[in-house]
Amino acid sequence: MQILRGTGVALVTPFLADGSLDLEGLDRLVAYQIQGGIDYLVVLGTTGESVTLSKAEKQQVIDQIVASNNDRLPLVLGVGGNNTADIVEQLKAVDTTAFSAVLSVSPAYNKPTQEGIYRHFEAVAQASPLPVILYNVPGRTASNMLPETVLRLAKDFRNIVAIKEAANDLVQAMELIRQAPEGFKVISGDDMIAMPMALAGGAGVISVVAGCIPNSFSKMMTLGLEGDAKAAFPIQYRIAPLIDMAFEEGNPAGVKSALQTKGVCGSMVRLPLVPATEGLADRIRGFVSDLN
Repeated sequence: MQILRGTGVALVTPFLADGSLDLEGLDRLVAYQIQGGIDYLVVLGTTGESVTLSKAEKQQVIDQIVASNNDRLPLVLGVGGNNTADIVEQLKAVDTTAFSAVLSVSPAYNKPTQEGIYRHFEAVAQASPLPVILYNVPGRTASNMLPETVLRLAKDFRNIVAIKEAANDLVQAMELIRQAPEGFKVISGDDMIAMPMALAGGAGVISVVAGCIPNSFSKMMTLGLEGDAKAAFPIQYRIAPLIDMAFEEGNPAGVKSALQTKGVCGSMVRLPLVPATEGLADRIRGFVSDLN
């Protein structure tokens, strides 16, 4: 799928001070991504704190993003979890009219075997009305979807079209890129190694930090996808401190602090997450201001 090339952004969910949805902030956020040159948007991923949203709130977020986007960028919908039967039911019920693909995270907490992971995504693929992007993020799920499992799924199910690979392991990512069947895309889910993965043959990134610095990040990724390492690496090194700071106290507290500095939305997150500490927020504010 050509739409899965370039820089995608995992959208945060803005909240007001009382913890309720900030739909105006969400509207500004979508506009900010479009103006910043982002290629596609991911809705209700883990960065969007989807596990803390009610069913009604999730629908409000979807409706607002679809309206704000107004068909300008492709949209990817996050539908994942650790209850396979529930995910299957969600996929059968959800209105996917406005979306181009589904992003589905590997089950968290259960720690399934590789065969369990395979069978979970077999069920997801059979239920999904849209192409499926696998999401491997061992730091959140406590299990690593190995390349052999990914490649088995990619070969067995035509509608499994890509993986968001966030194991923070460039060697594992390169092995996926090397062996991927024709048309299957390996997308970085790690901001720090996204551009090196693009140079190695990856399809781009679904990024957190690009959400607050879309111009710089998307320019870096474009250069990486073009194979221009000489021009891409200076941008990588310039923004690397912000990538570190964004994840220092957990995601999305850091990126929301940066977005607050940009005047896009507030820094509120929902428990059990807490906003960035004053010290980190000050450092992020200073870095973003200097970067401008």
